[in-house]
Amino acid sequence: MIKYLDLKSITAMHGEEISQAVQRVAASGRYLLGKEVKHFEREFAGYIGSPHCIACSNGLDALSLILRAYKELGMMTDGDEVIVPANTYIASILSITDNALRPVLVEPDIHTMQIDDSLIENAITPRTRAIMLVHLYGNCAFTDRIEQIAKNHNLKIIEDNAQAHGCRFAGSSSAPRRTGSLGDAAAHSFYPGKNLGALGDAGAVTTADEALATTIRAIANYGSSKKYVFDFCGRNCRMDEVQAAVLGVKLKYLDADNARRGDIASRLMLEISNPRITVPSPRFWNSSVWHIFPVLCPDRNELQHFLAQNGIETIIHYPIPPHRQRCYASCSAESSPLKLPPCGLPVTERIHAEELSLPCNQAMTDDDVTRLIATLNDF
Repeated sequence: MIKYLDLKSITAMHGEEISQAVQRVAASGRYLLGKEVKHFEREFAGYIGSPHCIACSNGLDALSLILRAYKELGMMTDGDEVIVPANTYIASILSITDNALRPVLVEPDIHTMQIDDSLIENAITPRTRAIMLVHLYGNCAFTDRIEQIAKNHNLKIIEDNAQAHGCRFAGSSSAPRRTGSLGDAAAHSFYPGKNLGALGDAGAVTTADEALATTIRAIANYGSSKKYVFDFCGRNCRMDEVQAAVLGVKLKYLDADNARRGDIASRLMLEISNPRITVPSPRFWNSSVWHIFPVLCPDRNELQHFLAQNGIETIIHYPIPPHRQRCYASCSAESSPLKLPPCGLPVTERIHAEELSLPCNQAMTDDDVTRLIATLNDF
């Protein structure tokens, strides 16, 4: 059986170090707001290339904290609009509606599966305050064009970097930079299945904006920057010491793990030759860290069943697009919190109908990859 993602095996790769880290926390007697979180924040900020890192409870909270802090700082208000890719995971959109802001859904480019930068400017209105980029599947969504659009219209760029830890952007005007340091603020998820995953839920925000960082840190700690003094009606969104210690171990191996994913992805792109299956093109995916290796197939369900019969586990990311989820689709067009383009979302609909995620991770052997490719070509 080739599992889609064998978390037990991935954890075992650094099992002794992880065990020592957990035992260190247990022996310390300090389980929240301790030195492990502070250490991880410093290490992760340095890795991303961002001056500030605020560890928090999960990726959704990280996104919500950014938007809430912008509202507290007077940069956004209820009803303002945030441009977001239509094919994202629902957490990106939930963070916007949770803050009484309106998501403006923009189609992806079918070649990159990232937000189509040629469509963004048409979606901007006087109420637009930010562009939320989601580096889906581990591929970089940031472009020079998006950066210029944001500057021209005085918009914030918020990165949802949940799926792209370690990804780099090589722009035309600067040295390569990591995702998470490209915009005004970035949210990170360390859900166990991510390229950098904890042993439970965890997240973080990175930013170069000191006022934003200070506000986020307070909101995430009940609204308090000083014990028993509350400047905001805050939340409890803190990362615990165990998760920070585990992430500190795994961060050391992230680039090597991503490189192994890249080697597997290169074989998949080169050796899958079935005309019924569309694989990512190296031309458009050369920066990806391959959190997900997505293929498109009009007979997606049949393909998934065929692979399962042959002992290969796959996942669909995602079977139902956000705008068709009951929580949003049940609203009338007039009352919907989502803003859709007049021509609909045909590219998004195609991706959600045809996408299938193949195993592509550092726990796989070369024989696993060979068998996966052969089975796909036999379909």
